[in-house]
Amino acid sequence: MSEKLSTQPYKGTRDFYPQEMRLRNWFFGVIRDVLERSAFDEYNGPMLESLDVYAAKSGDELAKEQTYHFTDRGGRDLAIRPEMTPSVARMVAGKMGELNFPLKWFSIPNMYRYERPQRGRLREFWQLNVDIFGCDGFEADLEIITSAINIMCAYGADESMFTVHINNRRFFNDVVATIAKTDAEGSRKVSKVVDKKNKIPREAYEKEMHELGLDDEQIARIDALYTMSVEEATAICPDSVGSAELRSLFDVLKKTGLDRYCMFDFGIIRGLDYYTGTVFEVFDNAPENNRAMFGGGRYDNLVGLFVKNAKISGVGYGMGDVTLENFLVTHKLVPETFGDGVKVLVTRFDDVPYESYTALVDTLRNAGITASIYLGQKKFGKQIDFAVKEGYSHVVIMGGSEAERGVVRIKNLATREETEVPQDQLTAQF
Repeated sequence: MSEKLSTQPYKGTRDFYPQEMRLRNWFFGVIRDVLERSAFDEYNGPMLESLDVYAAKSGDELAKEQTYHFTDRGGRDLAIRPEMTPSVARMVAGKMGELNFPLKWFSIPNMYRYERPQRGRLREFWQLNVDIFGCDGFEADLEIITSAINIMCAYGADESMFTVHINNRRFFNDVVATIAKTDAEGSRKVSKVVDKKNKIPREAYEKEMHELGLDDEQIARIDALYTMSVEEATAICPDSVGSAELRSLFDVLKKTGLDRYCMFDFGIIRGLDYYTGTVFEVFDNAPENNRAMFGGGRYDNLVGLFVKNAKISGVGYGMGDVTLENFLVTHKLVPETFGDGVKVLVTRFDDVPYESYTALVDTLRNAGITASIYLGQKKFGKQIDFAVKEGYSHVVIMGGSEAERGVVRIKNLATREETEVPQDQLTAQF
């Protein structure tokens, strides 16, 4: 090989140096803390799944065009997972008789999608997945939406920074069928156009609606829904199951005070066909990053892909790490430092045996204190510079004279104060 290898990662993927990993560990830690306090259990699954799983669940566009897929040596068509929902549905189906429903599960796996990298979207990404299985009522929808709001608030966000836009696919299908005088399949086709309404020119939107058989008056009636309140919209189809679900959900959101984070939005469809009830998307309200960050909804029929006639409802959402990081940076919610606890560097000198330093480090670590011995050049100034640059809070100094007297000196790098203590009292100083 004559040419040198590139130092750049594969297009659409990222290297995570220690500083980036500290950021990731911090925001994943916030997520885990919020969800575990709400009694969600963490799970994971394999990186590889049958390609058929994604084709059956999400359609050929995702399965054939956006996955990294291949045929293995056994002739099986496999894909590197582009999303987690099929895997968790398969896992639930695999142990239906053993699991204790309803389930509250979450996972933060990495995914791969072959698509054009852009702001908020890369080919490799990590995605939080939060799901509840086995609860048919709006209570699970509320719990899922509440968990998303709690996560955002745990980072310091408030209602001025984000809004949860909520709709219902059953309601959407019923109201479109009423206005357009069409059937379920016709409503599904209209949903595909509505889902991309804000991504295509108005002329193209109207053209596609006309091609589906809608006239100008019907298009105008659908357009009017975008500015209606939930009460006004559901009055069009008062007997719809979806209308009742929307009213119940918004009633309890109002009573709990969570309505300040939420709004009804008829334009929220969630383009994947498996959504059956409540759907929602969380939007960043910042003008410079005004976009849907993540979303999800109810998918009552997904487990049935794996077990015939399975009747296990599901509701959940996925949140990508890239859009989350963009939100946190945009709103200045990322701390300047991570893990501001005690972190101790034990400095070294030639006149002290190395095992004396390892004994100090072992004492600190056994007390639950993060500690390390300096491993580079022994010039004292360089050791202090290293400690400052690497975010150590203290250095422990023990030269020959200190070792003979059985003491150490502790330097606080924030205050520059220095104290001398007996070695057997070292851990009591932190």
